[in-house]
Amino acid sequence: MYSHLTIAKKYIRYWLTASNKKGHGVHSPFVFNFITQLLNNKKQQPSFHSIESHRSILLKNKSFIEVEDFGAGSSIIKTNTRRIDKIAASSLKPKKFSQLLYNVVSYYKPNTIIELGTSFGITTSYLATANANAVVHTFEGATKIAEIAQHNFHLQKIENIQLHQGDFSQTLPAFLKQNQAIDFAFIDGNHKKKPTLDYFEKLLSSANENSIFVFDDIHWSAEMERAWEEIKNHPSVTLSIDLFFIGFVFFKKDFKAIQHYCIQF
Repeated sequence: MYSHLTIAKKYIRYWLTASNKKGHGVHSPFVFNFITQLLNNKKQQPSFHSIESHRSILLKNKSFIEVEDFGAGSSIIKTNTRRIDKIAASSLKPKKFSQLLYNVVSYYKPNTIIELGTSFGITTSYLATANANAVVHTFEGATKIAEIAQHNFHLQKIENIQLHQGDFSQTLPAFLKQNQAIDFAFIDGNHKKKPTLDYFEKLLSSANENSIFVFDDIHWSAEMERAWEEIKNHPSVTLSIDLFFIGFVFFKKDFKAIQHYCIQF
């Protein structure tokens, strides 16, 4: 992981060089629409208040739980005793990005949604409430964290979420064998190059030209930056959008040329 100072310097450089968040100078109609309709959509939806209330409760919960560490995503290395509020503060996606994912799902209406890394289910709840007709398959390694997430879904009466608990290296391949199409995927699992690329390749086998993949923390470390470069330059990817903390890739075949955008957000 980069130091906070290094990430701050990289963020400043990104902000100074990225395309304007109003869409000025963006020639792609698809990307201009993405900026104006999704990035700049600040409308608060009815479900937001309930979801953020649960975030607040988690951030105040000083209880301890046992959390499995899955290391490179293939085997349990150790168990840590950690406080719920500390886990929430470090692992939950900020409201700004969770609500952007809501906007994306609400706008494009994917049917089958994958999330690798449930944590306590805050982003999962945003994904599920954005399209009640979709099914969100969310994957979490740690047993106690998965239990808390499931409890939160129950309290919010969100019924279109299926939680898969266990080691991703086992649960994801088993799921993909039974499901042929993935319309949207949010990859927030193990933040290392090899497992990230492995998740991408596995999910790619079930993607179509309208699928959308979103990768978390693409500038979190040198490893993740290398993984992001390989992903966005993959032959199947026709468009990438770098928002610094998360990155989008698209597979549409009707673009005249491969496009890579870095946009202020």
